[in-house]
Amino acid sequence: MPEPAGPPAGRSGPGGPGVASNTVPPVQHLVVRYAKRGKMRFASHRDVARAFERGVRRAGVPIAYSAGFTPHPKISYAGGAPTGVASEAEYLSLALTTRTEAATVLQRLNAALPDGIEVIDVTEGAGGLQASLLTASEWHVVLPGLLPQVVTPAIQEFLALEHAEVERLTSKGMRRMDARAAVISIDVASGGPVADAASGPSGGSSSSSTALRMVVKHTVPAVRPDDVLTALRELSGVTPAAPPLMTRLAQGSISESGVVIP
Repeated sequence: MPEPAGPPAGRSGPGGPGVASNTVPPVQHLVVRYAKRGKMRFASHRDVARAFERGVRRAGVPIAYSAGFTPHPKISYAGGAPTGVASEAEYLSLALTTRTEAATVLQRLNAALPDGIEVIDVTEGAGGLQASLLTASEWHVVLPGLLPQVVTPAIQEFLALEHAEVERLTSKGMRRMDARAAVISIDVASGGPVADAASGPSGGSSSSSTALRMVVKHTVPAVRPDDVLTALRELSGVTPAAPPLMTRLAQGSISESGVVIP
């Protein structure tokens, strides 16, 4: 299928040559929830953004474009999961120039996106994506080579702390953050040891693995599950036998019981 035309062609006008003077304003905003699985968990946030921009064009979604010399599709993203981490709850919003059924957009996007990215839900939102409502994430973390009886005491010791500061190298240099202050809850997932680590992103069997469920507040700087694991290691020496398998299960606000409501 040939790719639909991109942004409106620029033409001379008050803004000068090359400025798009016929940009169509958006009439509809759609909020998209999508999953990042398999090998796509190694894609950076920018790589995922490029995949969606290409997918929107191939799907023929009537996306709105910004004005100016270099028009860009009006796609807004919530904070993406870190590179190397899978997710079932990533969000973005699309600004459309023609009203389109949400179900139609879902179907078209899934036919156009690469393997490993799947649109789960599309809903209409009056103001697009309200990132302020995404205040916490629920995570599933598999720790290969560790039994629950080893991990549980370390969790209890961590939860008894008031603060647990860790350091992580970021694009802005070394940042220090309080991993304990961001954690709402953390416990061993029901069912005990994980019989098959294939429930994580990379597959592979490991009967001695332990799965954790974490609910972590969105903070600045962001505290990630691996920061919590760093705190556990520094506190109790708990170290997985292989890299942990991390999956974001949900994003949303926090209920009174501490559960993330998408």
